[in-house]
Amino acid sequence: MPKRKTPFSFQIRIIHRYLGFFLAGIMFVYALSGILMVFRNTDFLKSEVLTERQLKPNLKAKELTSVFKKGAKVLKTEGDVLYLKNGNYNQKTGVATIKKMKLPFVLDKMEKLHKANTNSPLYFLNIFFGVALLFFVFSAFWMYTPKMPVFKKGMYFAVGGIVLTLILLFL
Repeated sequence: MPKRKTPFSFQIRIIHRYLGFFLAGIMFVYALSGILMVFRNTDFLKSEVLTERQLKPNLKAKELTSVFKKGAKVLKTEGDVLYLKNGNYNQKTGVATIKKMKLPFVLDKMEKLHKANTNSPLYFLNIFFGVALLFFVFSAFWMYTPKMPVFKKGMYFAVGGIVLTLILLFL
């Protein structure tokens, strides 16, 4: 007896199912790191890390921007020491003490998932994940035939998700 051909919609459901199980692990990490990213402009879960760097003596505030980045504005001066937002610089000795708030190692790595660009190996994971999520979006519409009530109700929910996202995006 010849083997019966599996309908396309059934094949899509199988791929959707097993890809969903595989992506569950990735989505778990992305979800946690996404929640963490909400607090990136705060010191939530961060600890202070002090580093010292030997610079040339007698540098001006403008010359310190490469070391102190955003905090190169001098807040006060006491003798030879310039106090900046995120550290201080001794003009006489050239020693700069830089204060930086850092996440614990694992959380810092997780946060990089969302910041990855084409210079990072995570770039490939982000593209794969994005394409897989797009597959999920479109394959969900093959789960039910368009005549079924659950499909029609699902379309309302899909439109509702788009509308809610657009509203929040433009607030």
